[in-house]
Amino acid sequence: MSERAPRSIALVQGHPDPNPDHLCQVLADAYCEGARGAGHEVAVIDVAKLDFPILRCPAAFDNDPVPEVLVPAKEALLAADHLVVVFPLWLGTLPALTKGFFEQVLHRSDMFEDTNGRGWPKGRLAGKSARIVATMGMPAAVFRWWYFGHGVRAFERSVLGVVGVKPIRETLFGGVETVDDARRTQWLDTMRKLGAEAR
Repeated sequence: MSERAPRSIALVQGHPDPNPDHLCQVLADAYCEGARGAGHEVAVIDVAKLDFPILRCPAAFDNDPVPEVLVPAKEALLAADHLVVVFPLWLGTLPALTKGFFEQVLHRSDMFEDTNGRGWPKGRLAGKSARIVATMGMPAAVFRWWYFGHGVRAFERSVLGVVGVKPIRETLFGGVETVDDARRTQWLDTMRKLGAEAR
């Protein structure tokens, strides 16, 4: 049992392919296994199984409510103590479907407190922590040090950070096409441990 008090976790499984055998799904499952085994509650949001429209108009982001199909996801994010977002790195950042999910579920009218035009609006996810788990074909060190982790950092600062989430931690798994069974087992063990610690 984890030494931490039980926490509520919202896990966004952000791989756009619904195939249950891809690495992101397996990593997410391992995290959930560790978390639930330690007494934490986990709400899983599988982006690949959601049918939602793409945001096309800035006015919709500012004024419209979250699409009805995404209301349960919005409520899960608001209710959680800790967020986990798992996705593959595609063209240096989140897949389009995953980014589209966050554009729709984080509408200004739902995720920011109304300041009546006075001052910077406060995000309603303030007080929550998060972990980003990204998989990639290149070595993680190359992404982090040569590319400065730009795609992941932009998501941290310009999406999660803007709505108040902090601290935000990263777990990067690189070289996924050539990983051997022993290394893959280590990755799953890492995810189970993070889940048990609700980190």
